[in-house]
Amino acid sequence: MASTLIPIAALLLGSAFLLMAGGLHGLLLPLQGAAEGFSTFELGLIGTGWSIGFMAGCLLVPTIVRRVGHVRGYGAMASLAAVAILLNILIVSPAAWISLRALSGFCFAGAAMIVESWLNERSTRENRGTIFSIYQMVVFSSSTVGQLLMVIAAPSTFFFFAIGAILYCLAILPTALSTAQNPQPLKTARLDIRTLYSNSPVAAVGCFMIGLVNGAFGTLGAVYARRIGLPVPEVAVMMASAMLGGSLVQFPFGRLSDRMDRRRVLVGSAASTIIVALLIVALQPRQPMLVTGLVILFGGSIYPMYGIAVAHANDFAAPDEFVKIAGGLLLLLGFGMMIGPILASLAMEHFIPEGLFGYAAVVHLLLALYTVYRMSRRQAPSREAFQGLPLKAVTPESAVLDPRAEPSSDKAASPTTTPADERPAGPDPTAVQD
Repeated sequence: MASTLIPIAALLLGSAFLLMAGGLHGLLLPLQGAAEGFSTFELGLIGTGWSIGFMAGCLLVPTIVRRVGHVRGYGAMASLAAVAILLNILIVSPAAWISLRALSGFCFAGAAMIVESWLNERSTRENRGTIFSIYQMVVFSSSTVGQLLMVIAAPSTFFFFAIGAILYCLAILPTALSTAQNPQPLKTARLDIRTLYSNSPVAAVGCFMIGLVNGAFGTLGAVYARRIGLPVPEVAVMMASAMLGGSLVQFPFGRLSDRMDRRRVLVGSAASTIIVALLIVALQPRQPMLVTGLVILFGGSIYPMYGIAVAHANDFAAPDEFVKIAGGLLLLLGFGMMIGPILASLAMEHFIPEGLFGYAAVVHLLLALYTVYRMSRRQAPSREAFQGLPLKAVTPESAVLDPRAEPSSDKAASPTTTPADERPAGPDPTAVQD
């Protein structure tokens, strides 16, 4: 284990600081924005800004890194993120915060992609699974710690913004001082909706709809908690608990999906989300312990779904298509995360704070119905082993680092150079399946 960790220790440490800052930053803005009197709709647009910036980073940062290199590119992304969080203090207006959130999303995507590509370069066929698992642990634990930092002191206009900026700056040091060689060029995600839908309609539609809910809850969950009267430390615990719930069930849900039709697991997860969401709407709980307990169940229902949907898509894909499929589904998820906070904010403004969960119930009902329909159209394929995904920081480089991606997958042959009789046996990935 030591021989695996020592070469990547600097990269993991830099990633940990970055994700701590990202976790704190993502929770801080909706809380402080609500305190400043921003409307729920404006707070939803802040989440949309993040998703727009993150997707733009996935598409544009590879070009920047090819021009200036990985170390300079990473330093630029982390320093700009520090500037963005400090400007949130100096310019307090919804329009400014939406724009700055887009900038921070752009920087976060770029910095995460660079770290992940570096980790991929340092991994081998023998230790790729270990490195990917360790990185997932860093993603979850660092994001959770970043959110829980909100419990260490009373709310302050300056204190937590300064802490976030410090963490972004600390994220630069390990990679700046590392002697590791620059990795290969970053992968650019490409979106081909027709191909993605032809490969697996359930995965394509599912990733979009999962983004609709996950993006809304990630942005407005804290706003909901404040609107029902929870103090800031309890809000931080609640949001971290949702991530904890999702982390705890990743493995059992994944194992279950390896043993049966993954679409059944998606339907079951959607059904559990509907039940928990409607329970929150009906009970309208106000006790912190009860709210946190229900949110743990909610997080446990929604967060494993993206990994299962991606695994289902890969069941139909050829081995050399893994990175392309994962990158395209990531962009569909991002589109959902752009729209979700806006729709959920309207539900919260026009009804009750629990409108966030009513919205989630409606989206998951539609997802469950569509998945059941597709199950009637096509039998389940043969499947490969499930691998959970760290949703908080999924970039195209996460797919390259995933042990299911063969080291040569970035040089995959095009259909015109790969004869049909040389492709692996199985369903035609260009035919509409599910």
